[in-house]
Amino acid sequence: MHRIKSLFGKCIHKIKENRITVALVALGVVLAASAAWAVAVPAGGFAQDVYDIAVTQILQGPIGFVAGVAAMVVGAVSAIQQRIMEAIPAILGGAVLMNAETLVTSLGVVV
Repeated sequence: MHRIKSLFGKCIHKIKENRITVALVALGVVLAASAAWAVAVPAGGFAQDVYDIAVTQILQGPIGFVAGVAAMVVGAVSAIQQRIMEAIPAILGGAVLMNAETLVTSLGVVV
């Protein structure tokens, strides 16, 4: 019991010694985070067009929905044939493709 109290006391003593260091690190983190918000996002460009075609028109469109349904069917057939290691990724991938719009929105990639 005495060892635990002694060890705990040493830890508290070290924390008290390092208060200035902890305060400076916290200040540095706050300043670095505020500098990250100062970046302006450019509008338009080649990457914007690629994103629009790949995500908006293909992934969130009819092609993505049909691919999601097809993956779910493949997963169901694999599960019926007791090929579980093939069924699980197919079903998860199909679910992701079918819910791509909410997934893209929740990740914050809104155009």
